[in-house]
Amino acid sequence: MSNEVPNTPMLEPRPNSMFQTWVNALSKPNEQTYAAMAASPNAKASTAYLWVFIGALVEIILSVLGQGTAMRAMMEQRGVGGNLPGGGLGFTLIGAICGGPIGAVITVIFFAIGVALVQWVAKLFGGRGTYEQLAYTFGAIAAPFAIITGVFNLLGAIPFVGLCFRILIGLAGLYVLVLNIMAAKGVNGFTWGAAAGSVLIPGVVVFLVCCCLVAGIIALSGAALGNIFSTINQSLTP
Repeated sequence: MSNEVPNTPMLEPRPNSMFQTWVNALSKPNEQTYAAMAASPNAKASTAYLWVFIGALVEIILSVLGQGTAMRAMMEQRGVGGNLPGGGLGFTLIGAICGGPIGAVITVIFFAIGVALVQWVAKLFGGRGTYEQLAYTFGAIAAPFAIITGVFNLLGAIPFVGLCFRILIGLAGLYVLVLNIMAAKGVNGFTWGAAAGSVLIPGVVVFLVCCCLVAGIIALSGAALGNIFSTINQSLTP
């Protein structure tokens, strides 16, 4: 009698759903989590763009509603809220629905540029990952964080406790920064220093460039205003 076990086909593990990927990205903070995501056949930039668009859209709508609620409460305290139909809620909702997709598209564009800069720096440090892999892992972090931010912004409209939710947003932002560094390390397989540099250097460079631009604009505006005042003084001098 043969004891051979019949060959049975090996079942490939099912890829995680979108929500399960998001949960793993936020609740399992280690480089192995993001390395596994990068190795997934679903690791595509197009998927990340879709996720970021969804997250940004939800965040914008909830944030606008929260700000509208806070503004309406302030106007009612001053006795002017009744002059707007529905207290302005209808206009706020229409503005959020119409402007939300535009804001979400802009967010996706900046997300794509940011990931490209991070991965470019990562390559300089010897990273072995790809743009698509990094975009996928960053998108799995950014999308749920955006939704959570939108919920906190909406709850921030609650009187007296809104400040607590704003503080939570700041703390969550720091947590996401740490997750991005872990993701860069897991995707590219290099040291913690290289991972931190890949994530932080582009942000620092962009910040410095923006500061230089703002300083230049202020200097040019000051010179222009000085010329205008000088001309006015000369015209007023008899």
